[in-house]
Amino acid sequence: MSTPGSTPSRPGRPFGPQAYAGAHTALVTPFLNGQVAWADLRKLVDFQIKEGIDGLISVGTTGESPTLDYDEHIAVIEKTVEYAAGRVPVMAGTGSNATTEALDLTKRADQAGADAFLLVAPYYNKPSQEGLYRHFSLLAEATAKPIMLYSIPGRCGIEITVETVVRLRQKHRNIIGIKEAGGQVDKAARLVRELDPEFLVLSGDDSLTVAFGEVGGQGIISVASNWLPGPVAQLAALVRQKKFAEAKVLQAKLTDIFKTLFIEPNPVPVKHVMQRSGLIQSGEVRLPLCEMSDANRLLVEACADATLANLR
Repeated sequence: MSTPGSTPSRPGRPFGPQAYAGAHTALVTPFLNGQVAWADLRKLVDFQIKEGIDGLISVGTTGESPTLDYDEHIAVIEKTVEYAAGRVPVMAGTGSNATTEALDLTKRADQAGADAFLLVAPYYNKPSQEGLYRHFSLLAEATAKPIMLYSIPGRCGIEITVETVVRLRQKHRNIIGIKEAGGQVDKAARLVRELDPEFLVLSGDDSLTVAFGEVGGQGIISVASNWLPGPVAQLAALVRQKKFAEAKVLQAKLTDIFKTLFIEPNPVPVKHVMQRSGLIQSGEVRLPLCEMSDANRLLVEACADATLANLR
């Protein structure tokens, strides 16, 4: 595994909508002694870019957005933008179950320099599809920058339906895509069929990267790429090139780690393997998340070692 280092400059901002295809890492937020570990975040951003990742997601679910306060939330986005230095796009997670909160976070992240926004479906209060449409419409009107919708019914209790996505795209062209994390390949296929060719359908599950690609999906927002950005970026590139046979060979080497990283709540396992590999100083998470059980820790470590052996 490569060590973090400097990277030659890539074309800078603003990034066009197609810059959000490919492999994007849902970055962890590294902590040390209860505080955000800024040096680790800088090191992680450089490592990701050096290894060829296409973009970064700052303060999404994997970035532990629920346990960051508002000032920390914006500071992490601002520093990620600073550290990326225009080399890859930085998409900020600014969703909330209250529209006013999401508007405030989106406006503040916009001012902090985020290139785009990842907006999760409102959770817990279970709005109707009409409520979702109005919610996302207000957010799309608050910025001219690209917006990626995020449907993850397992966490939110609702999904963003195909019909609602179509309505939103017809009215707001800055809604450029969706992270579909409901595990439904048939829904991804419908989205590809019913939306225009420029609209991006990205998998929210590492294990479905190839399956989404086979029905027209254009990439992945990945958890595993925190630890293995190079292989995940390679997998996404093969999919975009429609080299599905080669992609399936690579995916077979990664399948076990894709699954095992969710043996306990995300991002607990991935932070542990990152600490173990020296990418971050601590695998610390904030309550109500906590460290893995000893049995699961041993399983994750064994799977990580086997994955590295398979990739050699």
